[in-house]
Amino acid sequence: MVDRLVNAVEAEVLGRRPNPMSTGEVEHLRGEKQTMLGERSVRFGAGESLIVSHSLPVVSQITKASNAVPYLALISSIDLSRLRSLHHELGDVTLAPAGGHSLEVGKTDLALLDAFTRYLALADEPIAARVLAPRGLDEIHLRLLLAPHGAMLRQLVAHDSQARGVGRAIEHIRREFKQSLAMSDLAKLAGMSTSSFYMHFKSIAATSPLQYQKNLRLIEARRLLRTEGHTVASAAYEVGYESPTQFSREYARKFGQSPRTEITTP
Repeated sequence: MVDRLVNAVEAEVLGRRPNPMSTGEVEHLRGEKQTMLGERSVRFGAGESLIVSHSLPVVSQITKASNAVPYLALISSIDLSRLRSLHHELGDVTLAPAGGHSLEVGKTDLALLDAFTRYLALADEPIAARVLAPRGLDEIHLRLLLAPHGAMLRQLVAHDSQARGVGRAIEHIRREFKQSLAMSDLAKLAGMSTSSFYMHFKSIAATSPLQYQKNLRLIEARRLLRTEGHTVASAAYEVGYESPTQFSREYARKFGQSPRTEITTP
């Protein structure tokens, strides 16, 4: 559930960082940050949290931190199957309206912060954690589902909602991004017509399905170039490109530099 604790000082308040973020939540404890998805931009700081309802290629930038007060945030993933199970347990209870955006910021509820604190404290009690950790995760997920800025999560777990259909398509693209994908097949997976799927996908992800796939390919290619010793051509072919020239052009357009500058030399 809790992926990592991020700690950064003023030296990292620099460039914007692309990040293929999974469904999750960021609890801000100190400092401030800006996260962007397409034309939507949200800023948040201490006492606030960000909920990301779908796996999206967001761009983030720490905007406030110092050596005296470093940036500190708790990043946690959201288990959609657990969320759906809790939604089912609620039965016919009327929840706050669904809708909202795939990026939503709100004040951190004290009850949610308390649930996180008790869950993290179980790291020092491995025996108790066997019983209490799953219950702690249930409480955290339930409070996120009920949160005012959890509106898109409520839509995501609703049966046959457009957000849920788009979520299925997004996860399929993330698994198969190296393959050639047809819009009609993705629309069928989402349970929509092609035109309706395109519209709802772009509303949630702030990009088209094929551009989303391209972003994943380029982000993975950058990792291969930086850490796996790939050449430009081998990275291009590995992520699904047929032409290294086209790959280089699109890489430079996205990252502002040639992929050759990323190659690490022994």
